[in-house]
Amino acid sequence: MKEAMLYEKLADNRVRCHLCAHRCLIADGKMGICQVRENEGGKLYTLVYGRTISQNVDPVEKKPLFHFYPGSTAYSIATPGCNFRCAWCQNWEISQMPRLEHIIAGYEATPEQIVADAQRFGCRSVAYTYTEPTIFFEYTYDTARLARAAGLANIYVTNGYMTAEMLETIQPYLDAANIDLKAFRDRTYRHYIGARLQPVLDSLKAMKQLGIWLEVTTLAIPGINDDPAELRDAAQFIAQELGVDTPWHLSRFFPDYKLTDVPPTALDKLRQAREIGLAAGLRYVYIGNVPDAESQNTYCPGCGNVAIERSGLGVLDNRIQNGCCPDCGFAIAGVGM
Repeated sequence: MKEAMLYEKLADNRVRCHLCAHRCLIADGKMGICQVRENEGGKLYTLVYGRTISQNVDPVEKKPLFHFYPGSTAYSIATPGCNFRCAWCQNWEISQMPRLEHIIAGYEATPEQIVADAQRFGCRSVAYTYTEPTIFFEYTYDTARLARAAGLANIYVTNGYMTAEMLETIQPYLDAANIDLKAFRDRTYRHYIGARLQPVLDSLKAMKQLGIWLEVTTLAIPGINDDPAELRDAAQFIAQELGVDTPWHLSRFFPDYKLTDVPPTALDKLRQAREIGLAAGLRYVYIGNVPDAESQNTYCPGCGNVAIERSGLGVLDNRIQNGCCPDCGFAIAGVGM
């Protein structure tokens, strides 16, 4: 076990964790909500440092990041655990493992090994993904510093429920993030997730201010978060608070975990959601988990021509030259475009 970062020692051997927005008050011998941070004798320890449950080479588009070194690969790692309990989680076997099975599976891999493997496979970045990277923060922090020194970028795929202190600590080494904006109603967060909306919105704005490249994903779930008024509110928040160049990924829901009685998202609802995003002024709105290739292409906001053509998670043609549309010269937002 490794002593945790970002916590406060209190009386009676209690500690206050300042890693995520739950800010758990943890008694001696107990764990936080994530079930992977434990108080032993007034010291907080992370139980997942160096314990990976998954290591894969992924297209960066899978994160999804469409405007961050498009066409490159990311060495993707995860540990068990999460600080959310989403009813629709598609990785619930590993994200909820510590809570449901009371075990922390995985195999040892040091930060040095992760960076070496990323280099060996020719990856452009290291992605902390599949489960919530905030709960294995110390592991990501040490790995990210080594990755940066080796010339690799670092990516968080996150629910955005971290504290300002945590973001300020990782910011020097974090290049990009995709935040899952799961809904735009606080009641949905409280009922289905066990969290609140406002800390996620705060993290989105903080990342933007810290200069981290940001993309947003919303899984559109029938009857839960796909009301046009709610989607319009989310789109307007992204446009006004994060900027119209912030890509918004609208993903199709498929039944899973505790939400097996909800049907997949209708394609026309996803197309309607995309139109809502575009009407709000967003320049880059994508639809994911669908066979419709056109909605995954990047179009130049200046002339409307295809700047990046995609099929599935693959880049078929990247026509961007020096960050600009080759047809009209419009600057396409992103990093490594």
